[in-house]
Amino acid sequence: MLNQQTVSILHSLRLFGLAKSLEERLADPHQASLSHGEFVGLLVQDEKTYRDNQRLKRLLKKAKLRQEASLEDLDYGTARGLSQQVILELANTGWIAAHRNVLLSGPTGIGKSFIACALGNAAARAGYTVLYMRAPRLFEMLQQARGDGSHLRALGRLSRVQLLIIDDFLLTPLAEIEQRDMLEVIEDRYQLGATIVASQCPISEWHPNIGDPTLADAICDRLLHNAYKIEMRGDSMRTRPSAGSRKNEKIAKEEGVS
Repeated sequence: MLNQQTVSILHSLRLFGLAKSLEERLADPHQASLSHGEFVGLLVQDEKTYRDNQRLKRLLKKAKLRQEASLEDLDYGTARGLSQQVILELANTGWIAAHRNVLLSGPTGIGKSFIACALGNAAARAGYTVLYMRAPRLFEMLQQARGDGSHLRALGRLSRVQLLIIDDFLLTPLAEIEQRDMLEVIEDRYQLGATIVASQCPISEWHPNIGDPTLADAICDRLLHNAYKIEMRGDSMRTRPSAGSRKNEKIAKEEGVS
């Protein structure tokens, strides 16, 4: 009876991990050999693990990543200009704290979105807030926000995300209002947050494809400064076989990603 009351109190205090752990550990006869200090220490650790897992679930849900992706599943055997050394450095996530950018370019189907989402997944697991958006949806959202008077609030939310992922950038030339919105987003985040930009357009051609030279100067200057540049090449991953070896399993996981 006392144990049930204790569990009920723990729930009222929102110590859900500790409550669950207490019930499970009391039912385990092997726990009887533990000292009081050891038993309490394990309960506290279980509560921390529970909270860490719940936070990760929230971060991944809010990130809205396009797909489940992991850096461990990247295929380096395929010739597409992907450096394992660079990916290992990015897996460290120190670049996010340093507010550096990652710029990904390459033909459709080469795996840009997979890499971007894998980096986003790693960032969320390291405790960073992440948001994935395709550029067309980003500009559409900001246009709607401008119409209902919430444009500044929308820009503010984007500026506070620790890692913003903008995919499918420059699928088409930017309209004038999109150029200005892109500058506002990048300017607000400059040296305050990390940004991943993925594009089919080669990085060297971003400036002329953005449009207005003055705005293009400002956008490219802030994006390219101290950024990791990953310029991929080769055939689409969608055309490759996906059965047999572990290498092919990795390729299969990257299929369908632009």
